[in-house]
Formats: sequence, C-alpha cells, structure tokens
Amino acid sequence: MCDVVLGSQWGDEGKGKLVDVLCDDIDVCARCQGGNNAGHTIVVGSTKYDFHMLPSGLVNPKCLNLVGSGVVIHVPSLFEELENLEKKGLHCRDRLFISSRAHLVFDFHQRTDKLKEAELSENKKSIGTTGKGIGPTYSTKASRSGLRVHHLVSQEPEAWEEFKARYHRLVESRFKRYGEFDYDFEDELARYEKYRDIVRPFVVDSVDFMHKAIKENKKILVEGANALMLDLDFGTYPYVTSSATGIGGVLTGLGVPPRAIRNVYGVVKAYTTRVGEGPFPTEQLNSEGEKLQDIGAEYGVTTGRKRRCGWLDLVVLKYSAAINGYTSLNITKLDVLDSFKEIPVAVAYHYNGKKLSSFPEDLHQLAKVEVEYVTLPGWEADITKVETYDALPENAKKYLKFIEDFLEVPIQWVGTGPGRDSMLEKAV
Repeated sequence: MCDVVLGSQWGDEGKGKLVDVLCDDIDVCARCQGGNNAGHTIVVGSTKYDFHMLPSGLVNPKCLNLVGSGVVIHVPSLFEELENLEKKGLHCRDRLFISSRAHLVFDFHQRTDKLKEAELSENKKSIGTTGKGIGPTYSTKASRSGLRVHHLVSQEPEAWEEFKARYHRLVESRFKRYGEFDYDFEDELARYEKYRDIVRPFVVDSVDFMHKAIKENKKILVEGANALMLDLDFGTYPYVTSSATGIGGVLTGLGVPPRAIRNVYGVVKAYTTRVGEGPFPTEQLNSEGEKLQDIGAEYGVTTGRKRRCGWLDLVVLKYSAAINGYTSLNITKLDVLDSFKEIPVAVAYHYNGKKLSSFPEDLHQLAKVEVEYVTLPGWEADITKVETYDALPENAKKYLKFIEDFLEVPIQWVGTGPGRDSMLEKAV
C-alpha cells in the first residue's frame, strides 16, 4: 500500500521533513510530478541536505527511490544534485531509479521559460516561475512533441538518429515561436549523447517497478512536489505550476490505482506563505508579515526568493482537504508563532457582502474578498525544546485544536523546529 505526502497550501510547507521521518520505516520513496522547481532541506544532525528533484528517501540507506513518469527531468541538474548528496556522505546510485516514461527538460526549455516570463512581464502579467523550464517541458509533453527518457537511452540501431531528429524539430518550433535566440543546440546534443550511457543504468519501467512493490507488500511513500494551490487545474490559475500537484498527480504520475492509496498526509505550515505572483488574501504587507518572514527564514531553497507571508488561511485548507482527502495533517513551523501575542486565522471570505461557500476560481474576485478572521491567543513561549505533544503550552494546543475542528481532519504531527527530531507525534 502507498502512503502519500502532499503540500496543502502554496508549497514550501516542509514536506521533506515529514518524508524524512516516515522514511525510517519504508521500502520505497517515489516522486510523482514536478521537476527541479521544487526544493526543500532536510537536516540530519549538523548536516543539511538540499533536495530539488530527487526523492527525500535517499536519506534512508535502506530505501529505494523512484523518479516517476510524471516528473520532468533536467539531466545535468539531476546528476549535480546526486553528486552534492554523495559529497555529504549519502550513497545513492544503487538506490535511485528513473522512469523510462519521464520527459526530459533541455536547456532551451529553460531559455524559453525565461523568454516567456520576460514577455509576460512587459504586459505586467508575470507568473513568477522559477525559470527551470518546467512549464515549457510540460507544454511539449502535452503537444506530443517532447522527448522521454526511453528515447535517450534506447539501444535500438535507429534510436539516436531519431532522438536527434525529434530534438531538432523541437528546437525549430521554439525558434518559430521566439525567434532564433542565441543557443548552441549542437553542443547540448553532444552532451546528451554522452549522457546516454550514464543515465541508462538508472532507468526502469516505473509501472512495473511500482506494481511489483505493491504486490510484494512493500511500504511505499509517495512524495508530492509543490502543493495543491499550485495545481494546474485546482490552484490559483494561471499563477500555478504546470503539473497535477494533488492526489490526481499521484495516480497519473506513477501509474498506481486509487485502491493502492492508504493514507494521504497533508502538510500545513502554521501560517501561510507563497512564492510568485497571484492574489494572496491573508498576506501581511506589514511588520507582522516581515516578522513571520524573518523568524521563519522564508527564502526559497530553489530560487532564494523571499516568500510572501500571511496568517493561516483555513478557507484554502478546507478547499485543499476536500480535493485531496487528507487522512491526517502535519502542522509545520509552529515555533515561528512563539512570540506572537495574538494570532489571527482566516475562517471565511466575503465578496460583495456575501459569504463565499468555497475558494473562488475567479482571481479578480479573490483579489477583492474581505477576509473574516478569528483571533486566537498566542502562547508566548519557546516550544523548540518541548518533547511531547501534551507538553505544548495550552494556547498552542488550542490553536491546533481549532484547526482540527474547522477542517475535521486530525493532526498527527507538529513541527517545532528545523531538525528532524523536532517533530511531535500525536495519537489520532
């Protein structure tokens, strides 16, 4: 059976830390979507491991790790990340597998990503992408003109010539769209010809890999990237990523049936952050927002960009829980709220004097909503050294209980600091 870890807000909730904790007792960790636009840090002792594309299960030396079919792979970045992990003492190569059906991100995808963003910026409609080529790659996937891992590593006699022909057609289509921008595609082709033999030992049929693991009753953990509010269908479109970041992306990105899913863990930051453009109803463009930013060290792992900060938004989370069906929650970074005397929590949106029944899809409307808050008392105490859930300050437990009652989803873990040991488990 598969357990799933998903982001429930706009990403950066700290999913990697929960995956790391759960990985102590799993056999397989799988990424299902996204690319190296994701990013999180796992702290083990005094060592920090930065993950972008690779599954966090690599921290566990007994865990097998799969980059699934729904992921888009920039091969140079994948090996750079792998080498950085190995320099810090992780032995990964015999435990990492790549789906033969995953699509390839090329350098020209990254170039066109930035060209598209610059084009949108001229009209003040910038999306705020990471510039990693993720959107353009998913676009070529959807238009059926992309290249997959099996195209690269195939040993059939005609395979490499076909790869080159498809690659050239892809580049030409980008030139037609953006003009002949400065780009040495022959140099990139030469690099990928060398990558063929390097990548091949990692490649597996991921559908067969996953179904064998399920049949053998392996303990499987699926690691989602980004978060529900960045989902291509259900997020704040167009200020979203280009993949299915919810539970649907697990099924399509790994080829597993719904009945194989057991638990869905929603990871929730104790307040709200987001990177990039788009309406953000509970954003605090004031000293309190700056305080959340500073105490929470709210800077992107992948981009270094400062994250926008605001109060916890239970309207977002109610919507997120309805779509993903969380069986329990992990509340992260609760300690960031330690010094606040009062903590507002968003419980409803009002538009033109009427309370909205759900999270609106119309961003014009979303930008104009009035947020209804309930203000809860802070605990004004350091919780970073608290060792059990029951030992938390009463007001901290009341804050968590308010979240549970509103969402009707139990809280199972609470993060009280950056280290892997700073996680309190609560019976559910």
